Order: sequence, then C-alpha cells, then structure tokens
Amino acid sequence: MRVFTPLCAILATALTVVVSVGPAAAQQKIVMRYAHVGAEGETQTRYAAELAKLVNEKTQGRIEIRVFPGSQLGNLSEMIDGVRIGSIQMAHHDFSSLDRIDPDVAVFNAPFLFSGPEQAMRATNEATSPVLQEMNKKLVAKGNVRIVGNFYRGARQLTARYAVRSPKDMAGKKFRSVPVPLWNSMIKGMGAIPTPVEISEIMPALMTGLVDGQENPLNNVIARKMWEANKFVMMTSHMESVLAVFINEKSWEGIPAADRKIMQDAFAEMAQRSLKWAKDAEAEEIATLKANGVTIIDEKSGLDLKAFRESVGNQILKDYPAWAPYIARIKETQG
Repeated sequence: MRVFTPLCAILATALTVVVSVGPAAAQQKIVMRYAHVGAEGETQTRYAAELAKLVNEKTQGRIEIRVFPGSQLGNLSEMIDGVRIGSIQMAHHDFSSLDRIDPDVAVFNAPFLFSGPEQAMRATNEATSPVLQEMNKKLVAKGNVRIVGNFYRGARQLTARYAVRSPKDMAGKKFRSVPVPLWNSMIKGMGAIPTPVEISEIMPALMTGLVDGQENPLNNVIARKMWEANKFVMMTSHMESVLAVFINEKSWEGIPAADRKIMQDAFAEMAQRSLKWAKDAEAEEIATLKANGVTIIDEKSGLDLKAFRESVGNQILKDYPAWAPYIARIKETQG
C-alpha cells in the first residue's frame, strides 16, 4: 500500500531556498518538487528527468528540480491540489486535468482537434497560441497555476479485449476513462460506458475485466504491458497527446527573471525533443506490440474512423457547446 506524505510535512518542504551560490551572489539555490503519474519506461518519465537535468545545467545549479514520478506525491487530484497551494511546485498531465480550475482549458484535449503533431504543439504553446494565452490568464486568476511548457507523447490509440471497428462495437461495454469529465464525454461518444480509473490502477482494471479496454499512446501501452489483457489495438489516433507542464504561480514569480527565461528555453528545447522521440518510435512500437501477439486494426483492416469522428464530435459539442469558438480558433493556429 502506498503511503502519502502528510500535508503538513509536504507544506514544510515547499519551494525551498537552500544555500547561496557564493558570498557575492544575490540569488540562492532554489529547489522545486516536480510530480507526475508516469511509470518507468514511459516517455513522460523520460521527459521530466531530462528536463530537470537540462534546467540544472542551464542555470548552473541555481535551479534544482526534484522529480517524483509514479504518483509518489498523490493521485491526480492530490497532485493538482498540491500545485495550487504550492506544496508541489511543478507537475505535468493532460490539459483537461486542470478543468477543475477552469473547465474551458480542457478544450486542448478535445478529440480529433489537431491536424497533426506539429500543429498540436504550436496550438498548445503559449508563445504561438492566443487561446492558451487566454486560458493562462484564467488559470492564474482562479487557481494560482500557470502552464509553462508542453510535450508530445504521440497519438492516443484504443485498446480492447476484442476487435473494435466502429462505435457500435463498443455499445454497452465498459471502457476506462481518465478521471476527468472530458474523457467521460469522449468514451461515451465512442459508444461505450465510461469508467474512470486512475492510471496507477489501470492494469488491475484490465486484468480483472472491470473494463474491456482503454486508450493511451502506444508507449504507455507498451510500458505497462497492456497486451497481457488487451490483444487488440485500434489506430484511432483520436487525440494528439500533448501534456501540459504547469507550475504554481507564486513559485514561478519567485524565480529571478533571467532564470525564468532560461527555464522557458529549456521547455522549448524539451518540447522539440519529445516530438522527435514520438516520430522515431512509432514503427518500433507497432513492431513490439505485434511481437507480443497484438492485432493492429487500422482503416485498411476495417476501422471506421469517419464514424468515430462523427460520433465523438457530436458528443463533445453536445456536452461542451461553448467550445465551438475555441475549437475553430485552435484549428487555425499556425506558428
């Protein structure tokens, strides 16, 4: 059983100023806690580790990011709350995980929204996205949280215990949803019964039959060996999986301007690294899945992507009618 650190102890170890760099230095070393839910072998775990190393190098040790993967600092809800109050300074997750601060920020996870990986990254980068600039103002005002970076994990694909070719094949079946409202809408639009399950509990849910399937980037499917329960992967590419890196606003403001700029450069560099990782890995990921007995179903083998787009799109607009203008503006984002 995982034991969480008491809140009082977490608060005591919030944004920490350690020792001065030198007698003449005006700035002292800053230590930041960075939480995420990723497991060993996932690209999000690699991302956080390499980001921490890069920031340390670029700031010559003035900023130290200590990474806590695998839900060590709590589940998704606890992690978001930790960043809001400042007991955790940084974290990353899907944009929609911040919808408890402002519901409209989840629009960046809307299914079938982006034209491809590059456009997805431009549309979720504050420097090139007017919509994200607008969302950040609301996140800061309502929740003391700011999105400072993004990274690409690949397209999310559907997996199941049986072959799926259209939403009709999912009717009445329970499929895992990320425990945020948007995912419930998406899974419902796919024809299934949405069943929220934390990522840390996804394999028991699949193995016991609590859910018949789920959806995730291929690297997550492989890292967690989901083929042990789901022998079919449907190449729906229903989401370009871009995760938001977010930070407690007071902690961000507490970093000297010069080092904030250095960190922004590091976020930009890591975004491009993540894009390359995903592009380089896809063929190998598909080969790995096939080697483990997985059947890949795509349009050539009968996957009805048009039916998925229409069904999911109708459900999203029904549940989130106010998103229509945002979706139009995001689709127009260039860079």
